[in-house]
Amino acid sequence: MQQRSNYFYITTFLFTCLLQCCTSTDTITQNQSFKDGDLLVSSNKSFAFGFFSPGASLNRYVGIWYNRVSEQTVVWVANRNNPINGSHGVLSIETPGNLVLRDQSNKNKLIWSTNVSISGSSAANSSFIQLMDTGNLVLFGGEGNRGIISWQSFDYPTNTLLPHMKQGVNRTSGLLWSLTSWKSKDDPGTGDFQFKMVLNGSPQFFLYKNSERLWRSGPWNGIQLSGVPDMTTRFIFSVDYVENNNEVSLSYAIHNPSIFSRMVLNESGTMDRLTWQEGQKSWVQFWTVPKDQCDYYSHCGAFGDCNPYKLGEFECECLPGYEPKVKSEWYLRDGINGCTRKPGEPLCGNSTRNDVGFIKLTSVKVPDTTNAVVNRVLGLKECADFCSKNCSCTAYTSANVSNGGSGCVTWHGELIDTRQFSNQGQDVYIKVTASELAEYVKNVKGSRHKKWIIILVASIALIVVLIFVIFIVLRKRKGRRHYIQELLSFNLSPPSVSSYGGSSLKRKQMDENRDLTIYDLKTISCATDSFALANKLGEGGFGSVYKGRLSNGCEIAVKRLSKSSGQGIEEFKNEVTLIARLQHKNLVKLLGCCIQEGEKMLVYEYLPNKGLDNYIFDKEKGELLDWRKRFEISLGIARGIVYLHRDSRLKIIHRDLKSSNVLLDANMQPKISDFGMARIFGADQMEAKTLRVVGTYGYMSPEYAMQGLFSEKSDVFSYGVLLMEIISGKRNSSYFNDDAVNLIGYVWELWKEGKALNIVDSAILGESYNPDEAGRCILIGLLCVQEHAMDRPTMSEVLSMLSNETSVSSISPKEPAFVIKKSSYQSDKTHTYSSSASLGASVDDVTITVVRAR
Repeated sequence: MQQRSNYFYITTFLFTCLLQCCTSTDTITQNQSFKDGDLLVSSNKSFAFGFFSPGASLNRYVGIWYNRVSEQTVVWVANRNNPINGSHGVLSIETPGNLVLRDQSNKNKLIWSTNVSISGSSAANSSFIQLMDTGNLVLFGGEGNRGIISWQSFDYPTNTLLPHMKQGVNRTSGLLWSLTSWKSKDDPGTGDFQFKMVLNGSPQFFLYKNSERLWRSGPWNGIQLSGVPDMTTRFIFSVDYVENNNEVSLSYAIHNPSIFSRMVLNESGTMDRLTWQEGQKSWVQFWTVPKDQCDYYSHCGAFGDCNPYKLGEFECECLPGYEPKVKSEWYLRDGINGCTRKPGEPLCGNSTRNDVGFIKLTSVKVPDTTNAVVNRVLGLKECADFCSKNCSCTAYTSANVSNGGSGCVTWHGELIDTRQFSNQGQDVYIKVTASELAEYVKNVKGSRHKKWIIILVASIALIVVLIFVIFIVLRKRKGRRHYIQELLSFNLSPPSVSSYGGSSLKRKQMDENRDLTIYDLKTISCATDSFALANKLGEGGFGSVYKGRLSNGCEIAVKRLSKSSGQGIEEFKNEVTLIARLQHKNLVKLLGCCIQEGEKMLVYEYLPNKGLDNYIFDKEKGELLDWRKRFEISLGIARGIVYLHRDSRLKIIHRDLKSSNVLLDANMQPKISDFGMARIFGADQMEAKTLRVVGTYGYMSPEYAMQGLFSEKSDVFSYGVLLMEIISGKRNSSYFNDDAVNLIGYVWELWKEGKALNIVDSAILGESYNPDEAGRCILIGLLCVQEHAMDRPTMSEVLSMLSNETSVSSISPKEPAFVIKKSSYQSDKTHTYSSSASLGASVDDVTITVVRAR
């Protein structure tokens, strides 16, 4: 009995303590002391204010951090350069209405203060401090407690930019809203890096290391910052840019306030946009600068243009009308000294002579506008006239590109820090002489089609001759020379030919820029035990896949093209030359290839868990993938496709995304495979058309299946089908009922009835199952399979929605593609296959290309 009584009192005491901790206020009044251990919590529980020690430090600081994020994430620090040694800090509002931090253990030493003064004793006595729901700490003061803001933390940022916080300049007070990095993870003191706005010319942001410029945002052009093409308002956030007599500032707001997203200036000197992913219990990076060599300020010097998409070539080139200033340095890939005007006529014109012109560069970050001249009244045509008549003018562009364009920006000297983007950049017009313009039109525009026709015809003829000659040589020669010539017949240039099988033949260094290994047939045969049936992993449209082990112990998967098949050669070459250039954790890694004695084989890293289809369509194995694991697999696949579409050096359209082409490693992490159908897009290319439709029926978008049109949105459609298969554990081609012949139609019918969660695989209805996430994924899947490509989101937007960065509650999908009843499907099947495109498709997940008679 006594033991039970003691247990009751202990439980009551703990509950009382917990209740006290949970009733933290968000306000400090005039007569209240705030000590180390006390806590302010905003009314929505999102932010907390108090004393903390960062990392491994024992020093105490006063700051603001996320209250509902399990990883301590500090967003503002008061005494960042003056820490307290020990827990004796006290914060209070002193006369005349000043928020003050003192160290009681050191003679009540002043550590930090808001340094404001409120006139009138009653005004000072009514001051109070409040932590707002936005994470802003506000000091209010005024007669009768009217809530006049006398100081706020948003005016004094540290290293973090929160939603609704401004970056820029207050022209009235002189305040500079800028970010400065911490010294280290353990020290929030002012570091070496600063992110601030410069008002000269056309206002723009710069990232500094001490006084050195590292990166430039470019000016606001009415839609976005010229150097930040990723700045978009669709689905994610809204941007507010203000430029008037009182201030010049930029701020952003998240559409869904429950999402935690922040911009942070790191100790390493990068600016990152991060969003908290509750499922992963970590911050996920969605944007960062600088991220490539062209992001660094003036990487190619004056009058240089940086193009990061020139694979294998020097990224720097000179603007039209200019040439390298120091050619010897240019040959060594050093463009820091930039370019200079080519010898010849000066850049000078007048109203009576047409001796100058302009060459338009598209999709660029405009040059540094620090010394540019801005005229908000002139239109683009008047801007061109002004620049052509001004001898010092070197280039011009629109000040505002929205609503057809307005305003005029002109440069009158060096053009610095110009760079190319793949899309969404800005047009800038470079001034050249009339003769240079004529030469440009003649060489670039006038002969473009003729030049490509000549190159194409000559290339085809050369390839035919080489293949014929090499074929004759290969039939007469053996050994190593035989092997190399056979490789050349496929136009492959691997970096080195090395054997893991112990061959005594020397390998030839063929291309130092790629990391692809060429294997001997003997090596592969030994690794797979002469392609033993016991090592066979599966069979696809172009041949079989075998497991192998090299002499160094490395496990491999060998994709062997069938000798009897005339198909797959182009796909084989495409995969060898393409996937070797791609590096991402969610893409399968190609180790090398083998082309010898009629054999054509690809060598991949071995993934023990094989294809995703082996799990989601199998009742027993499906139970191994709970909801959390399936959601993580969906995220991983999305990240891999975003890399292909946006982040890789090449813009890749996969064209054959399906469950069997997603492999799982030992940790069940997804890796996209089979790039035989993939195609490279140009930087500005939006779509392409083919008469040779390839892929797998059931995953094809309607515009591709019917018209041969493919784009990024084709992969989005395939991903939507795959996402619904992952959730439901059913194939899209499965029969459901008289109202739906496929999974898409079945999901749509359930969605209209408000029963979409009925498709969720019963195998994943366990502890990790999250119905809200499942519902969001089903909605995203329906958005991806919309009839029209323009109605589908991009994969970047899909990843954002999956990561809960973007609210999807207000989005309603239209009726998706291929929602047809059984009767109409059967009657129209023949018509569907009689498209003008040569449709090569497979219902049973076996990819084919062209149907041929036997």
